[in-house]
Amino acid sequence: MTAGDLLQQLWAPHRMAYVTGDDPSSPEQADGCSFCRIPTRDDAGGLVVARGDLAYAMLNLHPYNPGHLMVLPLRHVAEYEDLAPAEAADVALLTQQALRTVRAVSQPHGFNVGLNLGGVAGGSLTDHLHQHVVPRWSGDANFITVVGETKLLPQLLADTRELLATHWSR
Repeated sequence: MTAGDLLQQLWAPHRMAYVTGDDPSSPEQADGCSFCRIPTRDDAGGLVVARGDLAYAMLNLHPYNPGHLMVLPLRHVAEYEDLAPAEAADVALLTQQALRTVRAVSQPHGFNVGLNLGGVAGGSLTDHLHQHVVPRWSGDANFITVVGETKLLPQLLADTRELLATHWSR
């Protein structure tokens, strides 16, 4: 391999599961909701970082930035207003813990936190509510992201999950 070749290759080995159809969060999976299946797997296999009584936090398999988490109720529910009060409280608690943990581990300059309710709002998997927690850094949308429509992640998802799970703020 020549030095010139290094600049022409982007490696994203975690995406192979998506390509081969083994992705547990793929909407193409025929056996129901991926977000309902993930908590039945082991934490590492499902990219689960933490579990609450009625909700869980997992890494986004297709993150906008390193450490991009999602917080989801265990119960299959699409609409925020359909969450039971205890479920809403558990989602909120895990979201707070996610913010504390990512802040301690990665020192982001800020966060985007939110829900995309419905396809027109940007939701891709709209049948199971999930709240995004996206760490942001000044300049994280550089030319390769904007022009090349490519996101560079400095760490494998499994390593990010292990780091966050180890430092999870309770």
